[in-house]
Amino acid sequence: MSMKRIGFIGAGNMAEAIIKGLNTTGKYEIRVTNRSNQAKLEQMKEDYGVIPVSFPEAVRDSEIILLAVKPKDVVEVLAQVNKHMRSNQLFISVAAGIPLELLAKHLPLSPMVRAMPNTSSAVMHSMTGLVKGQRVNEENQRDVEDIFGAVGKVIWIPEEQMNSLIAMSGSGPAYFYLFTEALVKAGVDMGFSKEEAENLAKETLMGAAKMLANSGKSPGELRVAVTSPKGTTQEALNVFWEKGLEDLVARAAKACKNRAEEMEREYLG
Repeated sequence: MSMKRIGFIGAGNMAEAIIKGLNTTGKYEIRVTNRSNQAKLEQMKEDYGVIPVSFPEAVRDSEIILLAVKPKDVVEVLAQVNKHMRSNQLFISVAAGIPLELLAKHLPLSPMVRAMPNTSSAVMHSMTGLVKGQRVNEENQRDVEDIFGAVGKVIWIPEEQMNSLIAMSGSGPAYFYLFTEALVKAGVDMGFSKEEAENLAKETLMGAAKMLANSGKSPGELRVAVTSPKGTTQEALNVFWEKGLEDLVARAAKACKNRAEEMEREYLG
């Protein structure tokens, strides 16, 4: 079976994370263009076997185009895409805060999908939310599921849920890393070296994540199982509850969602 050609517009962290995962499948001829950083393209060619191309080539010669530029650059890039794109090419955007309405305004005849993976694509454990445009057919849908299924799990959602998904899984890895940083700092404050504290925190949290993924139990059930009444874990959890951890997480997620909504309004004008 011949490989499908997928053209990446943009070579930033998210594009590289997806490319790294896709590269393991052997199903795609990956072409990449980047506005200014030619050295990055050459490094990606060496690391992942991608084909650095010009902007017109990335669009014109690919069956699938994946837009992975900063939101502020999307409108300018879409105007250029429109000059080279054919109506039967599948267009995928991973730009946060850019709704289908804006994409369709510039590419009215193209089947398009709005996707929100996260940087865990690089280790094939992304959770990607997908929103389907009106012209997407079953083959397009299978292609999108295949692309993002190669880097983790996918979920199709209505577009009105996209900003909530961004607050959960799009930005979620950063919340996890922040908690890990805080645990490392606590370990250093209690006398461990930074290296020791990082090893303790990373292995503990990685093990807990695997338990959550593989045990078939809910987070609450696992928490109860590790918490003895009046024990050490209970004392730590009491502090989290007293300080309003649940409310703090809810407020943080809401702030993330609100900002995503603001971005949509800004780009729609």
